[in-house]
Amino acid sequence: MIMSEIMYLRMEELGLGLVSLLRAAWIAATLPILLACLPLPGLGWFRRALLGFAKRGKILPSNSTKLTVPQRFFSHFYVVAIFWTTILLVAVWFYALKMLPSLIEHDLFSTITSHLTGGSHAFSWHKSLSTREHVYNVWLSVFLLLLMEVQVLRRFYETIYVFNYSSSARMHIFGYLAGLFFYTAAPLSLCCTFAPEVFDFVKNLVAEFIVKGKDRMSKPEFNIWMFVTPFLRLRWYAWIGAAIFLWGWVHQLRCHEILGSLREKTETLEEYVIPYGDWFEYVSSPHYSAEIVIYGGLLVASGGADLSLWLLFTFVVANLVFAATETQRWYHHKFDDYPRNRYAIFPFVY
Repeated sequence: MIMSEIMYLRMEELGLGLVSLLRAAWIAATLPILLACLPLPGLGWFRRALLGFAKRGKILPSNSTKLTVPQRFFSHFYVVAIFWTTILLVAVWFYALKMLPSLIEHDLFSTITSHLTGGSHAFSWHKSLSTREHVYNVWLSVFLLLLMEVQVLRRFYETIYVFNYSSSARMHIFGYLAGLFFYTAAPLSLCCTFAPEVFDFVKNLVAEFIVKGKDRMSKPEFNIWMFVTPFLRLRWYAWIGAAIFLWGWVHQLRCHEILGSLREKTETLEEYVIPYGDWFEYVSSPHYSAEIVIYGGLLVASGGADLSLWLLFTFVVANLVFAATETQRWYHHKFDDYPRNRYAIFPFVY
């Protein structure tokens, strides 16, 4: 009993450490962008430096090759994202299926025993609610990771089959590393509060497999309802968030298809034309607008109780607003007939 409590406290400390590290990383990534957006004359050099790091594709001058990589390396982001998100999804889902039902049963047994032996009913009831809330949050993270998987799979498909990057299109190495960081930290933020206990579960499972071998390990009994029932018990905000996510997901797909089709309207890959259709009728960077809607949907689906997801969403908004502002400036400079009624990223606002 004492050993289990020590292990629980150890897992809790590791969880708090991981959460704090992730939150610090999101703050550190967001603050420079917010600082560069401040209209202060003394920060002009900093703003220009950050813009240099953020530029890519048509925004980056074709003669700027120092510390850059081909823009087609975008696919690396989604290879990493698919690999990492899938690992997290499988680990958390298997942990939920194999361990959490026993936690509920053990907690229920402890509550009944406490009641029969005259123990503290209030404490037992509070513990029961806490355990059930923990179980719910784990299954909610499985749901969020499923949505994330849908997103990164589509983005990988688009980099291969939708976009036709010019051989001269490049991006700064800093932006490339930032993308790798994002698609590593974002999926982890969806399950960071209990990730250490999941990792510990997987480690013990691997150790058991090495010692016992496949044939001697206990065979879990799964049925389809074990996979479906927990999602049917998700609260209303999870489904509203999923609907918001899918709304942004569909429009981002459409906007990316429009951008990809522009190559068919030009004689060379080096030429650019003005995009029209879908959300392009309202803003210059609708794919960025849709990205904000997508991560806003994840935030709503989570219930908004985890600060880590708020910081993730803040980074997404700050980063994409910063990029959309430069894109808007480029469009107005490039095309004399560019629609003047288009906003940068937020329709009728900015």
